[in-house]
Amino acid sequence: MNDQAANRFDFEIAEQGTKISNALNMLRMQQYPPDARKGLRKFQIAEVADLIGVTQSHLRQLHIEGKGPEVETIGGRRFYTASQMLELRDYLESNKKSDKRFYVPRRKEGEPLQVISVVNFKGGSGKTTTAAHLAQYLALTGHRVLAIDLDPQASLTSMFGIQPELDETASLYEALRFDDERKPIAEIIQKTNVPNLNIVPANLVLQEYEYDVPLAISGKKGEQGRLFHMRIVNALKEVDSDYDVVIIDCPPQLGYLTITALMASTGILITIHPQMLDIMSMSQFLTMLGGILTSIAEVGAEIRVKWFRYLITRFEPTDIPQAQMVGFMQSMFAQNMLNCHVLKSTAISDASIRKQTLYEVDRTDFVRATYDRAMESLNASNGEIADIIHSSWGRR
Repeated sequence: MNDQAANRFDFEIAEQGTKISNALNMLRMQQYPPDARKGLRKFQIAEVADLIGVTQSHLRQLHIEGKGPEVETIGGRRFYTASQMLELRDYLESNKKSDKRFYVPRRKEGEPLQVISVVNFKGGSGKTTTAAHLAQYLALTGHRVLAIDLDPQASLTSMFGIQPELDETASLYEALRFDDERKPIAEIIQKTNVPNLNIVPANLVLQEYEYDVPLAISGKKGEQGRLFHMRIVNALKEVDSDYDVVIIDCPPQLGYLTITALMASTGILITIHPQMLDIMSMSQFLTMLGGILTSIAEVGAEIRVKWFRYLITRFEPTDIPQAQMVGFMQSMFAQNMLNCHVLKSTAISDASIRKQTLYEVDRTDFVRATYDRAMESLNASNGEIADIIHSSWGRR
């Protein structure tokens, strides 16, 4: 490389990108030895009781009677793996006395796959953090979940311990592309560290879809291009029977990827940081989104969305301007606001720095009151969303 090339910005920035990637991989190897894959902690009896929906005394009685899985006891405390929680659910489901209880809340015949897109136009709203916690919560509460990272930045993918540029994982683009190299989505899906939860990773190649759609519309495959909004719908049909819920982490812009995701969605979750600039940005996003979806619907496309909700994230109840913004939103859209808000918490942000969720980190790593307050707000909002999903299946 000559001196002129050595001073070029494009070479220098690419080299620094590779340097950062290699350094992150070294950290990953140190954090998740021996194979750089994430594990999952065990859960104490109080957490298990809360996630399954039974009392701690009932779980203790089952253990005394030798029913359910054989769990580890340390210092007099019982610890369950996520797999053992699933076993416990199966036992409770097969021995329940009321058909109104759903210890295994999987959808039944005739109940449609729920596809939930998590969206926001502005960074910093907690979109990816919300998607990660929601997907894990639904899996830990007995649902079969597929997470789809549709953001080329691949933040959700990284939170599940996958480094796209080094692990060489395929993205959803391979199932959306218009040429003969399109792959079935089943070939792209990866397992995660949480039982019942799989992921379709993201990578930078996803961005190609934004260029492929207009080319397909104007080229020889014009009909396929004009039906671009059906491509995620059609891809998911191939694995429809394998999952109960799909969570899509959309990119933070209103391009073809986001539109294709929203046209496949039965529910939409809009994350909001309750500050004036964020709400102003969201109003622009909603106006543009409404106009685009209307145009697509007017040419005969089906809008599958049955519900949408606004989720307040990073909320500080003692911050008066934030409380005023929440009141402002509730005064206008009370029926579309989730009642529970996700609190701003150092526990959530510190876990994210480690590429983990609160369901993965150990409570003892934090000030307990801080951890408990954050977990309570997450479980409350995620539980509210789970109730909406169950209502969509006709359950009460």
